[in-house]
Amino acid sequence: MSALSSEIPASASALKDQGNAALAASHFAEAADLYTQAIEIHEHPVFFSNRAMAYIRMEQYGLAIVDADSSIKMDPEYVKAYYRRGSAQFALGKNKQAKKDFKKVCQMKPKDKDARKKLAACTQAVKEALFAMAIESEETAPLSQTLDPMQWSINNTYEGPHPHPSGLLDSSEQEESMFTPGMLPLDFVMAAVQGFKEQKLIHKRYVARLLISCKKMFESICTLQDLHVPPLGPDGTPETARITVCGDTHGQFYDVLNIFELNGYPSADNPYLFNGDFVDRGSWGLEVVLTYFLFKLADPTSIHLTRGNHETKNMNKIYGFEGEVKHKYDVNIFSLFLEVFSYLPLAATINNKVFVVHGGLSSEENVTLDDIRNIKRGCEPPEGGLFSDLLWSDPQPFPGKAPSKRGVGYSFGPDITAAFLNNNGLELLVRSHEVKDEGYLVEHASKCITIFSAPNYCDSMGNKGAFIHFGHDMEPKFTQYEHSPHPDIRPMAYAQGMGGLMGL
Repeated sequence: MSALSSEIPASASALKDQGNAALAASHFAEAADLYTQAIEIHEHPVFFSNRAMAYIRMEQYGLAIVDADSSIKMDPEYVKAYYRRGSAQFALGKNKQAKKDFKKVCQMKPKDKDARKKLAACTQAVKEALFAMAIESEETAPLSQTLDPMQWSINNTYEGPHPHPSGLLDSSEQEESMFTPGMLPLDFVMAAVQGFKEQKLIHKRYVARLLISCKKMFESICTLQDLHVPPLGPDGTPETARITVCGDTHGQFYDVLNIFELNGYPSADNPYLFNGDFVDRGSWGLEVVLTYFLFKLADPTSIHLTRGNHETKNMNKIYGFEGEVKHKYDVNIFSLFLEVFSYLPLAATINNKVFVVHGGLSSEENVTLDDIRNIKRGCEPPEGGLFSDLLWSDPQPFPGKAPSKRGVGYSFGPDITAAFLNNNGLELLVRSHEVKDEGYLVEHASKCITIFSAPNYCDSMGNKGAFIHFGHDMEPKFTQYEHSPHPDIRPMAYAQGMGGLMGL
């Protein structure tokens, strides 16, 4: 007899129904808790599978896989469990394992169009990975070293801004010189940002110039940036001096514009640190990251960037940035973005007191700042180790460390935070990587702050966004804000094949 036909106590069934309602309302943590209560009353494959769905929506893919495994063990014929395990595996870049699960779903439900679509996406991802390995085994120069942006002519139909006031320049050398750090005119930057707001793009040739120059600039910046609060603030006084730290912005361009409206545009006396995950999920990741790069090139002291787990090839393929760039430009521009992402710094210190990193601390013991400075960049992050942990790890409320709920990285406790700070002469850890209802969360005896700057994440979470000011006293001061209206384009509009990992 199938496990699905076993009798379910009414109390457990009621909790499951409440969990389904919470899931439909995008209250994912509440849904997971309700399913957990149902499981405590009566273990059932549907309850485990439904909780796996809640975990997927919370991006806790490791827990989702464990629950889907439990569901399948209880009922090997329960198709939704295979679907959800495949979705979690795909989200972690485990394409071969995901392919097996979606193949099983297609065998059990051959008419399911969504499952066939996801099987095709997994199959394609496996083929592309094999092809990429074959290409990487050959010694080929990076595209940034061989591409000539002049191949893309700018004709009279282009209505966007030019970096030079007179318009087109006569030679490649003159044009290239405009895109050297500190030389890009701020007027061009502001005109480009205004164009982005009106859903207009700058010319592909200028984007290529920008990305090639940014790659060279980031290559010259240390893996660990040593930043300082400027001596004077935006009004010219020491009392207003500050550096602003923002968390994930995830392609929510109109919310980034709101940050600048509230806090001023980046400048030498109003510097920003954006702490990773500029792209994916939201459908204006291109505009977000180009805005950051444009300000960085115009004045390298005005804006600082650290790499997030979504500034990586695998995440970009799943969560929309690859599709977005190919839709708005082409595969060459996307390849240049990957090169730039691979050289982004991984962390920063502020006034030698605050440590800022996208994910969190490592499973490795006695990590020093020099260990971070010595991480080799110019590559995709490995599956484990210090590099990966910095991008992926999360804090946990209890001491010690444990495998991450995400399936990548580690969870670290307050004792791990305290030891890292003490060993490196630091006072505070600031990280991002997790949506928070209030836009930020202070934990680990006030030694760890999570900052998240994408309000109403994915148009569904209802959370606030926030940023932090650090002045000369180095006391964190928070500003919260609500989401801003945006054009009618849904999140992950350009995601290819996986449809946001939803479905069965």
